[in-house]
Amino acid sequence: MSDVSPTHTFQVDLRGLVDLLSHHLYSSPRVYLRELLQNAVDAITARQALDAGAPARITVLAGQDRLTVTDTGIGLTEADVHRFLATIGRSSKRALDDGTGSAAAADPGPDGTFADQLGASRDDFIGQFGIGLLACFVVADEITVTTRSAADPAAPAVEWRGGSDGRYAIRTLPAGAVAEPGTTVTLVPRPDAAEWTRPDRVVALARHYGSLLRHEVVVGDGHGAPARINDALPPWQTRHASPQARREALAAHCRSVFGFAPLDSIELDLPLVGLKGVAYVLPTSVHPSRQAGHRVHLKGMLLSDQAHELLPDWAFFVRCVVDADSLRPTASREALYEDETLAAIREALGARIRDWLTGLSASDPALLHQFIATHHLAVKALARYDDELLRLLLPWLPFETTDGQVTLDEFARTHPVVLVTQTVEEFRQVAPIAGAAGLGVVNGGYAYDRDLVHRLPEVRPGCSVVDLDPATVTAHLDAAEPAAELAATAFLHIAREVVAQFDCDVVLRSFHPVSAPSLLLDNREARHERTRSELADSAGGLWADILGSLRSEAPRAQLVLNHLNPLVRRAASITDRDLAVTAVEALYGQALLLTRRPLRASESALLNRAFIGLLDHAMHEPREESQ
Repeated sequence: MSDVSPTHTFQVDLRGLVDLLSHHLYSSPRVYLRELLQNAVDAITARQALDAGAPARITVLAGQDRLTVTDTGIGLTEADVHRFLATIGRSSKRALDDGTGSAAAADPGPDGTFADQLGASRDDFIGQFGIGLLACFVVADEITVTTRSAADPAAPAVEWRGGSDGRYAIRTLPAGAVAEPGTTVTLVPRPDAAEWTRPDRVVALARHYGSLLRHEVVVGDGHGAPARINDALPPWQTRHASPQARREALAAHCRSVFGFAPLDSIELDLPLVGLKGVAYVLPTSVHPSRQAGHRVHLKGMLLSDQAHELLPDWAFFVRCVVDADSLRPTASREALYEDETLAAIREALGARIRDWLTGLSASDPALLHQFIATHHLAVKALARYDDELLRLLLPWLPFETTDGQVTLDEFARTHPVVLVTQTVEEFRQVAPIAGAAGLGVVNGGYAYDRDLVHRLPEVRPGCSVVDLDPATVTAHLDAAEPAAELAATAFLHIAREVVAQFDCDVVLRSFHPVSAPSLLLDNREARHERTRSELADSAGGLWADILGSLRSEAPRAQLVLNHLNPLVRRAASITDRDLAVTAVEALYGQALLLTRRPLRASESALLNRAFIGLLDHAMHEPREESQ
């Protein structure tokens, strides 16, 4: 008895497979025309490998009830039609790699594969997967292909009719039915897809996908003779009378493609991978997380207008148009395949943009200032990891400081010790007081700023950078006179009782500006500890025990009262306890508002209670018990 189990063949529902690939592989029905143009270009490429002087023309005719795409390419024999048109996933371009491509089915012979004889390789073609014709089923239920082979001139012309249900029929056409080698694909659109084959839509799609194709493409809409849609060279390949004329031409191209006038144009050229193009610098700032829509052409055919993976993430301030020979598309040909080639191209393009940026400081300082004013966030993101760019551009970058919006180089000239906050909130708390005290503080709360400020000594030896702590600010504030401190003892005692619920202490100091009655010095550790304590109080069981175990001895917040301020001096002389409590609540609430951070429920209640108390006292009415 044999132990070998019988094998079985997978059963494939052709109609379901056609529906899956044609309706769900592609993002939009409009790609059908791109696939037809691509097949036509590849057919011409294959024929010119046999005969360099062969005609290279693609004609697209859009009528009211049908669409035809005709090429002067290699054509197919009946055997080719069976092998390639009727087999999903089999491509004549892939077949070149294994020596089975084109029908000449021609015996490769002793001299090599058919690919060798043809003089072409798979990389010479745009299509690779053998599924492009399926895109036509997005708009039509039946496709008719009429073709005559240039590789086998004796072979008769063939007509192939394929349906979206997976069935197809082939018939041999009589001699003379097709005069010249090539292929014509005819579609009769379904009623629900007729908008995609309207003459005006076809012309627009042909221009969208084929404007950079290297073979002649003419499109007719039924009104007059067909017109060529790719008669102009790409702007980066066009010769111009002067550099200024070239800049103006590139700027005009940017306006026509992206709809904006660029701040500058960066030409891209990577000969090793056959990539040429241009990167346009945006004239306005954009958020770093916004994905860029780069236009990528593969051998002239538009592959994607949303290829965000082409450039490094930090280069979000440019939009690119490139044409490449070596990029690898995904099966839908609407995105780039992430491989080593793409990674190398991305790195090389990033280096080119970086070189442009570093060169501006010497070639065009005015443009550099304009660029940094618009895209300083992008420069900061790049400078964190690029030492050369850091040394070159950090002195130019603006930061928010106690001296206003200035560059670090300018700031360090007057402040040998640079203090930097960890958050925007901390900077808002201390900026007015620190500035009046002569302290140099930089807001490190914005993206990348704190990291870059800490690297300032690498660029400017002799200066030092220190993280700002609330205690540092307090230490630079003048102590109140002993007599004033003694006179305010009772008020300070009441104040400490009132704000103790917020884990806050109270101190009396003298500082400028005099108009500031109080200052709340807080840090993240203290806020985190208060949040943990509140959660522990409201939780129960195991969760409360866990939060309790996380308790830390974080420094308490400080409410600093300014003895130079008339309001504080008046409040410190209050003898009525209820009014003193209300005054402390009002001062604490005012200091809270100056921090510009969201108020908790208990803090909002304190503010309301303080206002009600002050109103009651002003109106000489008995104060109602706060609910």
